[in-house]
Amino acid sequence: MDITVVAVGRIGEKSIASGIDWFQNRLKRYCRLRIIEVPDCGAPENLSPPQLEVIKDREGEGILKHIMPAHHVIVLDMRGKKMASSKMARYIRELDLDGVQGMVFVIGGSNGLSRRVMERADLLLSFSDMTFPHQLMRLILLEQIYRWFKPVTL
Repeated sequence: MDITVVAVGRIGEKSIASGIDWFQNRLKRYCRLRIIEVPDCGAPENLSPPQLEVIKDREGEGILKHIMPAHHVIVLDMRGKKMASSKMARYIRELDLDGVQGMVFVIGGSNGLSRRVMERADLLLSFSDMTFPHQLMRLILLEQIYRWFKPVTL
């Protein structure tokens, strides 16, 4: 299965980048993984809501150009559905059995995601009610993808 992670922003912290590399190497035997970084447009403090929407739309266009019509899109959002790792593993296996060739996981930046990106989602997935930095979320996502493909015995 092809899995693409489209994430806003770059990884600046070496320890996070090292963890991401570790999981990318482990995942090679289970799937074809690509990570695409979309530029973070940044936002100064005290933007008006319309100004913030312009920034989210700009980042959203960068995200959407990497999503094809046949892709199954999972957007990470704290308002999304919560699933246990085992349930998500079954969800991924069912998609694979259904012949889904490509999955795209979307991680927004600090500004959030545009309405168009949210509407394109086949699943809104929440890992927690807590907010995580988007760089750290990329590492957490890769750990979970690894867990979904490689059953962990406790």
